[in-house]
Amino acid sequence: MNKEIAEAGEPAPDFELESDGGGRVSLADFEGKWLIVYFYPKDNTPGCTREAQAFTASGPRLAKLGAAVLGISKDSVKSHCGFRDKIGIRFPLLSDPDLAAHKAYGAWGMKTMYGKKVEGTIRSTFLVAPDGTIARAWRSVKVDGHADAVEEALREAQGGGPSKTPAKAKKAPAKAEKARS
Repeated sequence: MNKEIAEAGEPAPDFELESDGGGRVSLADFEGKWLIVYFYPKDNTPGCTREAQAFTASGPRLAKLGAAVLGISKDSVKSHCGFRDKIGIRFPLLSDPDLAAHKAYGAWGMKTMYGKKVEGTIRSTFLVAPDGTIARAWRSVKVDGHADAVEEALREAQGGGPSKTPAKAKKAPAKAEKARS
């Protein structure tokens, strides 16, 4: 088992990686803010496309909650730019070709694909709190519904509970109306 596995309550491992937007992006760039860091296997594959589309769709709601999203894979910046432009991704995609961030977060290792053990990216997501600690970690993520689950976890971590829908106001009792007349 990989000893380097980032867990909830621990400091998030630092990273500084090349971005599809040009320049480098680091964990320190988000100090004092909520951050969703997700590791995915490969640009332009069906599951990774659905996951990126889901986080893009969640982006405005996550931004209202003060959170940013970063996607990380071992693909090149050039590949990331093509992926971003093809499906309209609206958050940074970071390139980790030497797998340093993957390994620091425990997002690289042995997994089962099509019944076979292989080494590769373990689809993982980390919710990083403004103080730089990991508030929540998801491993071996199933794509469908995951971005919504991360949004709910962010609301809960911020103390807002699992739902943003306010309770309906109760109607004033009829007796109070009669007493006033």
